[in-house]
Amino acid sequence: MILGIDTSLGTAVALVDPDGVVRAEVASDNPLGHAEVIGDLLVQATDAARTTAAHGSGLPASGDDAITHVVAGMGPGPFTGLRIGIAAARTFALARAIPVIPVPSHDAVALGVLLAAAFEGAEAGRFAVVTDARRKEFAYTVYLGLDDDGLPVRVAEPALVPRDLLDDRLRELDAARIEATSVSAALLAITGARAVAAGRVLAGPEPLYLRSPDVTVAHAPKRVS
Repeated sequence: MILGIDTSLGTAVALVDPDGVVRAEVASDNPLGHAEVIGDLLVQATDAARTTAAHGSGLPASGDDAITHVVAGMGPGPFTGLRIGIAAARTFALARAIPVIPVPSHDAVALGVLLAAAFEGAEAGRFAVVTDARRKEFAYTVYLGLDDDGLPVRVAEPALVPRDLLDDRLRELDAARIEATSVSAALLAITGARAVAAGRVLAGPEPLYLRSPDVTVAHAPKRVS
């Protein structure tokens, strides 16, 4: 069982089994208040795993005991939201001595776009996953198809662009605009599971803030004479 946690937009938590079946998925669309809801969402998701086990899924009786990996959405996203989700993922994993798998949040959105296109027998072509980075900026990542491991192929890494310049930038990159208002924790977990199965690392340990936090450490106190 793989637990996915993402707080790059709203707050999302999901449990996915080794076959890619979503066992639980809960979310809050509120782009703020991550700290207020993430604990309850984790409880809801793990309770759902216990319910699944009770109905003869072959999982351990405790939902927590069934979880073998935690997938953390690494953004891009705002500083405060991302650090809350990543801290929750790391704390959950540390308490159970299981690994944390970092995955770019845009990869989960891209996987959903590509799977939907494949289901319809269509080609997604080159597209950009776009999310609101606030302060009149958007974050974008450009993708083109799935690789042999079933993972989205990034052809342009995450970057920021002013809102008014976004369409011009995407025209330069020849990428269709796919605007996302949420990130599926289930798709994040599935992306992480595919990376683990392939022995791949999709992101480093540092969050993709793309810019410095709005709040900075104050300078040293002024000397009083």
